[in-house]
Amino acid sequence: MNIPTFQYIFNELRTWLVEKDLSGTELIYSYFFIGLIGVTFFLFITIFLTRQVFIFAVKSAKTKPNWQSALFEFRVFRAFALIFGAYIIYNAVPFIFIDFTNWLFYALIISKIYVVLATMFAINAFLNALVSIMESSRKYADKPIRSYKQVAKIIIYILGFVLILSIILDKDPLYIFGGFGAVTAVFILVFRDPILGFVASVQMSAIDLVRVGDWITVEKYGADGEVTEINLTTIKVRNWDKTVTIVPSYAIVSESFKNWRAMEESEGRRIKRHINIKISSIKFCDEELISRLQNIDFLKDYLKETQLQIAKFNAENAVNPNNLVNGKHMTNIGTFRVYAEKYLESNPFINTDLTFMVRQLQATENGLPIEIYVFSKEKGLRKFEEVAADIFDHLLAAVPYFDLEIFQSPSGSDMRGFVGRGND
Repeated sequence: MNIPTFQYIFNELRTWLVEKDLSGTELIYSYFFIGLIGVTFFLFITIFLTRQVFIFAVKSAKTKPNWQSALFEFRVFRAFALIFGAYIIYNAVPFIFIDFTNWLFYALIISKIYVVLATMFAINAFLNALVSIMESSRKYADKPIRSYKQVAKIIIYILGFVLILSIILDKDPLYIFGGFGAVTAVFILVFRDPILGFVASVQMSAIDLVRVGDWITVEKYGADGEVTEINLTTIKVRNWDKTVTIVPSYAIVSESFKNWRAMEESEGRRIKRHINIKISSIKFCDEELISRLQNIDFLKDYLKETQLQIAKFNAENAVNPNNLVNGKHMTNIGTFRVYAEKYLESNPFINTDLTFMVRQLQATENGLPIEIYVFSKEKGLRKFEEVAADIFDHLLAAVPYFDLEIFQSPSGSDMRGFVGRGND
């Protein structure tokens, strides 16, 4: 709808009011309120119909499902419909406020700013949808698409800010850009922290780095707790010991930190701990040890099947049975590892659908580490620690049943014992 159309409609409205014998103040306010209500109603109808036309066009074009889902998810249709609404408001304002010259000046400024904001909102929504579509494509899966989106958004925000400032000051946008160059050095020096904080806030919002309520760890600043406030220049963290740490906003985007939100939203929290086994206690399982281990419920079936496989292999390869080094034989460390797996599989607090391992690590001067790498269904700190403690309480107590020993560095009493035996 162009300006002549608006002019015709509002002229007809004024003519109709005059025919109703309205004049003076009654005519002015009746014209204003009827025009305002009419434009508002027409505005909502236009936005609704424009959105439906966009939706129909996209569905009729038989676009890919990921395209449609992205456009709907980021409300691209509504965003572009708002641009049409902004256009209507901008063209209708001069006629609505024609009798209120003092208000007309401010109404025009607000309508122009609304046009700029609606355009920025539409471009932002389109960028979000476009990035989502590209990320779902194999062609761009390994490309830093989000980085390009962030740069584009920063440029859009700067241009939008300059346009809004030029509207308020009634100056050419080029004049605003020229003025920036003259005061940039002083501006950066005086407002360094707010500028860094603002840029960091834009980045944190764009890539969803930190939210209020997130559990974060920033080792450099001693922060380990829940985010309670996010301000322009600082982030307030309430640590688990009830102290409060203030972290600069720019530190979140410029330095390393850990956000535990993904863990809290996942189906488990990782338990990654190990037990150091004394290497000199590792041996092949003899008949006496196997006989004792057969009384352990978790190992009955495993021992039976493994013994049959070993006996078959050794018989087929004519292995000399007089030495356990010959052929295949079970070891106490391997059997303990299987026992740990069976025990963890039976634990109702362990999520076996996620990564589940009991593995050997590289042997060191502190023994052979047997690492438990599983995920607990309990993610709260207290419950999680209880689950982990119960697991290792049991495994540490079970180690001696396999004729294994836990490695432990000698203490003072051990050294005194050595000295005493030497004197004897």
